Amino acid sequence: MGSELKFLLNDSEIRLTEVGGADTLLDFLRLQKRMLGTKEGCAEGDCGACTVLVGRLHQGELRYEPVNACIRFLASCHGCHIVTIEHLRGSDGGLHPVQRAFVEHHASQCGFCTPGFIMSLYGLWMAKPKPSVVEIENALQGNLCRCTGYEPIIKAALAASEAGGQAMDQLALERDRVTGWLSAVAPERIETARGQDRAILPKDAADLAQILAEHPQATIVAGATDVGLWVTKMLRPISPAVFIGHLTELKGISVTENEITLGAGVTYSEFQPFIASYFPQAEDYWNRIAGWQVRNVGTIGGNVANGSPIGETPPLLIALGAVVVLRSTKGQRRVAIEDYFIAYGKQDRAPGEFVEAIVIPRAGADRIAAYKVSKRAHSDITATAVAFRIATDGKVIRDARIAFGGMAGTPKRAEGAEAALRGQPFSAESFEAAARAVGDDFQPLSDWRATADYRRLVAANLIRRFWLEQTGDAQRLSRVE
Repeated sequence: MGSELKFLLNDSEIRLTEVGGADTLLDFLRLQKRMLGTKEGCAEGDCGACTVLVGRLHQGELRYEPVNACIRFLASCHGCHIVTIEHLRGSDGGLHPVQRAFVEHHASQCGFCTPGFIMSLYGLWMAKPKPSVVEIENALQGNLCRCTGYEPIIKAALAASEAGGQAMDQLALERDRVTGWLSAVAPERIETARGQDRAILPKDAADLAQILAEHPQATIVAGATDVGLWVTKMLRPISPAVFIGHLTELKGISVTENEITLGAGVTYSEFQPFIASYFPQAEDYWNRIAGWQVRNVGTIGGNVANGSPIGETPPLLIALGAVVVLRSTKGQRRVAIEDYFIAYGKQDRAPGEFVEAIVIPRAGADRIAAYKVSKRAHSDITATAVAFRIATDGKVIRDARIAFGGMAGTPKRAEGAEAALRGQPFSAESFEAAARAVGDDFQPLSDWRATADYRRLVAANLIRRFWLEQTGDAQRLSRVE
């Protein structure tokens, strides 16, 4: 067992022995290292002003991803390469191509958000040398601009891609050295603390089970996209915090003829190609989950484990008929995901258990769809979300699974709407009956996201939208939207 956290910060090696579970990377950069290029804006992972790149080994390959430093806990940086705006420079020692493009295309006014924009586009510039406008827009979902406007920023991103230079970039030139350093960080349990605030990094999944048996009330931290706000906004103690984002056993994805199994530590970004391949009807829905920085660290297992009634992945997973695999020192057990959510804030997870994996049946010829309604198109909290899986035999609906989020204290199936569809013709009349029935399936609350009446109306209209999309009635669909 070790007591030292190790990571690379730009071109320096960092070793720390006094780190609390609630210490954030942003505070370390600004307060301890006085690296002030990384800004603090929202402190909740929404505005992107604090964006840095985090390099980590994924199946032996060094991968860099933009993340929010404000909700990235310092302990989770162990074995990573942290890259900040201060590390950027061109091959001639001057401005980096992304920085130069921002200057030349007037992509900055007040400049507060600019370092975060540049770091997000730097990550895209390295990963996709010739991005499309859509790919640029997706990369900027988690970056908020209040004064410049996005048009010059997108023009700057396109100009940077035309300038090229990736092969001579600092991250490319030092890739072998960084890969070697990260590979040399041996897996072991690490425990460190600052005062009474403790951080624990398990050696592997078996060690995680043992730690949770010893500390059943510990806070499990994967991507920290939710737990981070407990600290920055609610000032909640999370000690002892058990960090699991580095556990490769929770990162696996396997595909068989009948199902897809993903480890609970798989991020939204890591699973996106599988959504595109096996559930393409839900790809737009998937890309509307938060912003790029959050999708790079937020985990599907974490989104399920915390049981939020407005989490985006549970409605889709419920509609698909997924199963949650739970693990403890006593072994594994499986729970249908719709049964995992018991009540608001309560899940079928015993003390000492953790979500180890999620098993998703493949859809085959079933009709799949998923929709999210929110105030902003991207990087916004859900008011109402729904997912469909409809199976038909010829022109008759054999089975229907419809799951909503934001309509109750838990993600939940619309049983009345489903019953209105089963055994009925695949027709407008059947889906209209389901739209009327869904109003009796839920008793939604009114809150700052939406009123109860609005949610009921939206739920019914989303069922109508599904039918119109299946029939390609674009004219009527535009009126519904």
